[in-house]
Amino acid sequence: MANGLRLAYDEFGDAADPALVLVMGLGTQMIAWPETLCEGLASKGYRVIRFDNRDIGLSQQIEPKKPVNLVKLILRSKLGLSFRVPYGLRDMAADAIGVLDFLEIESAHWVGASMGGMICQVIAAEYPERSLSLTSIMSSSGNPALPQPSLRIAKQLLMRPNRNNEQAYLKHSLATWAIIGSPDYPPTQEELSDRILSGLRRSYSPHGYTHQMAAILESGDRRHLLRKIKVPTQIIHGKADALVPVEGGIDTAKHIKNAKIELIEGMGHDLPRQLIPRFIRLIYGVIADSEKSKSNAA
Repeated sequence: MANGLRLAYDEFGDAADPALVLVMGLGTQMIAWPETLCEGLASKGYRVIRFDNRDIGLSQQIEPKKPVNLVKLILRSKLGLSFRVPYGLRDMAADAIGVLDFLEIESAHWVGASMGGMICQVIAAEYPERSLSLTSIMSSSGNPALPQPSLRIAKQLLMRPNRNNEQAYLKHSLATWAIIGSPDYPPTQEELSDRILSGLRRSYSPHGYTHQMAAILESGDRRHLLRKIKVPTQIIHGKADALVPVEGGIDTAKHIKNAKIELIEGMGHDLPRQLIPRFIRLIYGVIADSEKSKSNAA
């Protein structure tokens, strides 16, 4: 149990090593963190933990009092009107802290992708005593003035195919990744199809996707939180990201003191296997900065 919820998790590496927690993005299961990335980080001497966020994968599903109308929430958000959501990013950040509590871990290095990056931003800002470093990948600051995804992408993401028709689901997912994936680092059709179907067969939670999208909308502008972050921070963003345009990463780095930023040519909104060695080097680099500053403070 973590934060009162049942959350599925797994680990790589030695339990005695410093903890590194991976937090995944919108509607995406922990298995989207490539095992080669997890094993590579563990080989550097870290206890790597990944988990399914609430409402996704094998973690506990949330039953709201009434169904969420995502289109209505988006409209109210655009108009600056108030709205209610089943939970927010702060609740999801508390879930991640609950994972540490369950495993009796005092503090961790946090690595988040997309929405997971937003959750890790909240953790680093609001739980400084539980945070050693932050790596925010293909995420954003929530600044409303930033470029947004195209209407075509928004419509594609709002469509949720029936899981009972695997071929229809696969076709829709392949079309989505063709739009938002990395143009310079495309997976093979077989590799991508296997990944999509493995996730579908493990779990499918369309209402979880909707709830998490609502949580992102509710979080709004996080620049005030970013200014509170003191831990060493690495921002990673693809220059070809069509879902969260690169300006989101740039703005995130701008509002975190001394944040480093790595902009990658040809990378879209995914974690290409060809870039895993680079991701490991960057994450390991910010962890080294953290350990150096801790040593200097002592």
